[in-house]
Amino acid sequence: MTSRPPAARPATPAVTALAVLVCVVLTACAGPPAPADPEPTTWRMTVTPGESSSWYAAAEHFAETVQERTDGRIRVDLFSGERLSAGDPAAGVEQLMSGSKELSYNSTIIYAGIDPRFGAVNAPFRYASYAEAEAGLDRPAQEAYRAMAAEFGVELLGFGESGFRQLTNNERPVRTPEDLAGVKVRIPGIGLFTDVFRELGANPTTMNFAEVFTSLQQGTIEGQENPIDVISSAGLAEVQQHLTVWNFVYDPLILGINKELFDGLDPGDQELVREVAAETNEQQIALNRERENRQQAEQVELMDTVVLAPEEIDRFRAAVDPLQAHYEQNVWGAELSGLLAPEPAR
Repeated sequence: MTSRPPAARPATPAVTALAVLVCVVLTACAGPPAPADPEPTTWRMTVTPGESSSWYAAAEHFAETVQERTDGRIRVDLFSGERLSAGDPAAGVEQLMSGSKELSYNSTIIYAGIDPRFGAVNAPFRYASYAEAEAGLDRPAQEAYRAMAAEFGVELLGFGESGFRQLTNNERPVRTPEDLAGVKVRIPGIGLFTDVFRELGANPTTMNFAEVFTSLQQGTIEGQENPIDVISSAGLAEVQQHLTVWNFVYDPLILGINKELFDGLDPGDQELVREVAAETNEQQIALNRERENRQQAEQVELMDTVVLAPEEIDRFRAAVDPLQAHYEQNVWGAELSGLLAPEPAR
């Protein structure tokens, strides 16, 4: 006869209580489950020219450095050619102001299409050199621009630089104001430039920069004006015959972030963004100036080039001086104009 194993005894209340206690202790020692890593925050940043420009190179530095220093908490997606606003820089700035995007590099000229006070630094022939421009945009002037930007929902993170704006056209070499007579020149949408080129006898027309190459190619316009970096990166020598180096306008770039977004960051992230922005602007300016000499030498080989002497520039300056005086008194204001004046005039 086969013996059966003894039946298992039911656990006593004491054993059950001990097992429960062990489970509780083990769970407490293990601690709470580790929280899941938060999803990274994504910001969008735009620049006006293409990916070969110093603007885009600097934006790449900003994006990579912010992502690195936040351990991936914040990433920045870049868009060249104002792709978020169908190539329209003014609409792009409005997106920044409204919070539809987070960051941008844009010329003060584009901001001036929204409020003409931003164009005070772009007064024609205001600065003769980069040294004068740097002196003009020192701390008092920067603070004035920061306050203006804040009125429109933008936190100014300092200035980059597009450089001095030069002239290209398909009609003739330009050495005197008379040489501009009747030339159809594309300009950005700012009243100051419309008034200046009309004063010089040209036929100014506004259009988005994204349309410029094709319009020059088709003869819809005959000329345009932009810094050398933009002329070079856009390949405008393919559709332009003449280049005039006249340092018409100094063109700084506003590195801006939506103010509501910036104000909502914790102080540590605000400081980080400011630090990276300062590094970015410094690198962009250095790169822009380093490239400018090389790019200008390249453009000289591609277009018939005139480099105006100081006395030739004086003729253009004299032609627009009355207009500039009007803007200083009635548009920009004497105080802001005074802050931006070159050192010898202060």
